[in-house]
Amino acid sequence: MIEKELKVKLVVSERQFREIKYYISLLHSESIVSGLKFAYNRQKAQDGGYLILGRKSFVKKETSMLTKEQAKWRLANWKTMIKTYRNKGYSYPTISRIKKDIKFIAKASSSKK
Repeated sequence: MIEKELKVKLVVSERQFREIKYYISLLHSESIVSGLKFAYNRQKAQDGGYLILGRKSFVKKETSMLTKEQAKWRLANWKTMIKTYRNKGYSYPTISRIKKDIKFIAKASSSKK
């Protein structure tokens, strides 16, 4: 790998300067690039108005309005639903929590009959 020097001009406070210098001295270049990519995507989502924070809001958004029939259908077609949720950008722990809520909705509906 060819080493290249990068000079960046930022307008930051003294505290921010020390913090940036500290992190850059400890992290590998791959980690820095990865962190910048994450920060860029987050900022883009925030500016676009579609950043929804927190896993609970994702789960609630996907399950709060489900009917009994919809919950049963989603469980029966779970592989398709996983694909859909992954395309929306949900992580596997979030998808697992969604499934747990869907199972609860479907089970609660069948126990009432």
